[in-house]
Amino acid sequence: MYAVTGITGQVGGAVARALLARHQPLRAVVRDVARAAPWRDLGTDVAVADLDDRQALARAFSGTQGVFVMLPANFDPAPGFPEVRRLIGAIAQALQQARPPRVVALSTIGAQATHENLLTQLGLFEDALGALSLDVRFIRPAWFMENALWDAASARDKGAIDAYLQPAEHPIPMVATEDVGRTAAEMLLSPGDGPRVVELEGPAPVSPADIAAGLGALLGRTVLAQPVPRVDWEARFRQQGAQHPGPRARMLDGFNEGWLRFEGVPRRGAVPLATVLRELIARAA
Repeated sequence: MYAVTGITGQVGGAVARALLARHQPLRAVVRDVARAAPWRDLGTDVAVADLDDRQALARAFSGTQGVFVMLPANFDPAPGFPEVRRLIGAIAQALQQARPPRVVALSTIGAQATHENLLTQLGLFEDALGALSLDVRFIRPAWFMENALWDAASARDKGAIDAYLQPAEHPIPMVATEDVGRTAAEMLLSPGDGPRVVELEGPAPVSPADIAAGLGALLGRTVLAQPVPRVDWEARFRQQGAQHPGPRARMLDGFNEGWLRFEGVPRRGAVPLATVLRELIARAA
């Protein structure tokens, strides 16, 4: 049996679907048992545990052949990342107690960067789990194509999307969550030794201009990628409810300036941008 955290979200759900496609028994680790109903209907075992509850997590991870762990997204972390440090501590202690034969943890492109930014949270995750006396592997995916969900409605209604990645024509590595789930499942199931870190991108790099053009083609209208001036970023993030917009802004700087990048040679996924954008338009509708 394989335990999967984050199963009600995009990446965890993709990992679970990939494991089920390989006829592997699953345990869904959830905070709210009601949200696990679709997975229970598929025959999945369910364990209820908050990510900061070390004992509940240890029980959820015990007796498994492998565990997929990920942190919940936090786009507005407090200085010093106290929230994520608490979660990381509980997850690490639970894994050390349960001692599953293999752990695959979701990290990110640029987790090795020394400049503090939003993705530093995943660097902390790697440091803590990498120090355990367990077989822990990390998957570092590129920027998720599914982040364009925020652009689909704007493209449909306004014929424009905001571009924080700049220049708008400059492509960066991106990947679909289905490719991430498939790769993470393969890492869990692969016997013997394997790479400690697997970096993953999609079939081709993608720019905001590519996203705008792809949305426009699917919507049947012209869509432009409009750069948002750097001086306006933090005020915009505060208008959206952020209290600590600096780390998010520095993450975007990292992609734009090139210091958030892969450490080695990444694997390539198979899902193209057009497939993801088609799904996002349907969701936005």
